[in-house]
This record gives sequence, C-alpha cells and structure tokens, in this order.
Amino acid sequence: MVHAPSIRFRIDFAENLNLGPGKIALLEAIGKHGSLSTAAASLGLSYRRAWLLLDSLNKTFNKPVTHSNAGGKHGGGSSITDFGRLLVKQYRCLQNEITHIGGRHLKEILPLVASDSTAGTSVRRQTLSRAARSAKKAHLVRP
Repeated sequence: MVHAPSIRFRIDFAENLNLGPGKIALLEAIGKHGSLSTAAASLGLSYRRAWLLLDSLNKTFNKPVTHSNAGGKHGGGSSITDFGRLLVKQYRCLQNEITHIGGRHLKEILPLVASDSTAGTSVRRQTLSRAARSAKKAHLVRP
C-alpha cells in the first residue's frame, strides 16, 4: 500500500530570495544543536554550504534568523531568533496544509503508484551509466 505522498515546496519571494525545505531544516538543526557547524554536519552539509544558506536567509529578510555568539572560553554558537522560529513554524504549518490538500487531490492517483520503492531505480541507473560512459570517453579522447 502506498502512503500519503511527501510534498516538498519552495516559496520564491523574489528572484534569489526564497525559503524551502533545506533552509528550514538548517534552522531546525541550529535550534537543536546550538551551532552552525554541528547543524551542518548533522545534515551532511559542508560548513561553507550551511553558511551560504544562512547568509541567503539573512539577505532574504529584514530581520535576522539567527544570533551568532563569538567564540571564547565557553566557545561560540548560534541560536535561532524569534523571527527564525516564526519562519519555521509558519513554513511547517503551510507544509501540513499543502500535504493535506495534496492528499485530497491525489486520492484517485495514489492507488496507481507502484508499491515497489525501487521502481524508478533502473531508469536512473541506466541514465547514470550512460552519463558515466560518456564522461569516461570524453576524458579518454584528448584533442
């Protein structure tokens, strides 16, 4: 049996000013760990990528989403501002509503979804294999 689908979305406020699941996950991880570097590691992100995502969030809004504490005797750290918590809360509320609406609109389609989670894997593997072969040929053939 196929369960309710996971619906991922991104809010584009303007060009290059957006909020999506990755940035929300980063804010939640900062709230949990109290550190950007630990939050990044927990999500499998490099520190630089996490810093760029956080910088993008701070440029998207006129209020900061996190506080950074300077290092020192007790070390540094990061915490989420009240505005950052509001972003997470409102994004998750919207996600729940969209998932509920999506479930209603997809109820006739869901029974037709393949129950095997690997159903699309072979096509992806073939595509990757072709891409890998092409890359290898391009690397071997030098002008």
